[in-house]
Amino acid sequence: MPKQQQPVLVTGGAGYIGSHACKALAQSGYQPISYDNLVYGHRTAVRWGPLEVGDIGQRARLGAVIAKYRPMAVMHFAAFAYVGESVQEPGKYYRNNVAGTLTLLEAMRDHGIEHLIFSSTCATYGVPDRVPIAEDHPQRPINPYGASKLMIERMLADFDSAHGLRSISLRYFNAGGADPDAETGESHDPETHLIPLVLDAAAGRRDAITVFGDDYDTPDGTCIRDYVHVTDLAQAHILALQALERGAASTAYNLGNGQGFSVREVIEEAARITDRPITMKIGCRRAGDPPRLVGDAARIRAELGWQPRFAELGTIVETAWRWHQRSSS
Repeated sequence: MPKQQQPVLVTGGAGYIGSHACKALAQSGYQPISYDNLVYGHRTAVRWGPLEVGDIGQRARLGAVIAKYRPMAVMHFAAFAYVGESVQEPGKYYRNNVAGTLTLLEAMRDHGIEHLIFSSTCATYGVPDRVPIAEDHPQRPINPYGASKLMIERMLADFDSAHGLRSISLRYFNAGGADPDAETGESHDPETHLIPLVLDAAAGRRDAITVFGDDYDTPDGTCIRDYVHVTDLAQAHILALQALERGAASTAYNLGNGQGFSVREVIEEAARITDRPITMKIGCRRAGDPPRLVGDAARIRAELGWQPRFAELGTIVETAWRWHQRSSS
């Protein structure tokens, strides 16, 4: 079968990172099949292949879609991902993220699909002992969201041992930016990510941006995070898929730029790029917010040749702003 006809099932393909991955798949000669319940995803974000509406917890629906397209691999993005909500409603997260993924893995097992790329997170590490964080750092999540992702990583290892289902887990740091062509971008409801919130303030959609703590042990007192462009994340998924096709063993990689930017630096960069004033208010610290979260992505660079193309903070913010303007016009 020619590569351009090789289907890949993309759970959560109507979401922020999933839609960027679908574009990257199509550009790389695959056929992305978006499988999304549209609770947080957007029908309009599915532009590079068919959309099949369904939930990962619906075993019969999953089976029908897999039988229809016979995908050679799965990219798994479908998950609830609000940290605060996970603390308040842990059952919702364990039911959807963990039990839903179990249903997906059993469907893959039963249909003979042996390759999976998993959207994991640096939240599996918890509060770091050291930065930058490498893959061998202890995984001690401090919230149900991170715990659910860590449990899935364990499930993947067990399904590999028992059923030969090989997987690569990609532990993201802070995804940001938007497609450079502004064909897809970030749109959450509710929105909790810093860059779109700051751009909302620049656009006048909100009066100010609240900074949760300015007394951390960092150069300007605000938290430092590792921002990685969503298009670079998508490209890492393609490299991981191709590695599995070549016979690579199951593993996990960090996805980050290896450099951190503070909350204040992000706000200042957004003000520069938009050429608009952004009012900043100082709030209380949030429980569990480490002063620094910076990833060490040396392994994926060395082993898969991943090279981020959009590593500069200005590029990340500028592409997000272009999408922000287009999506609100």
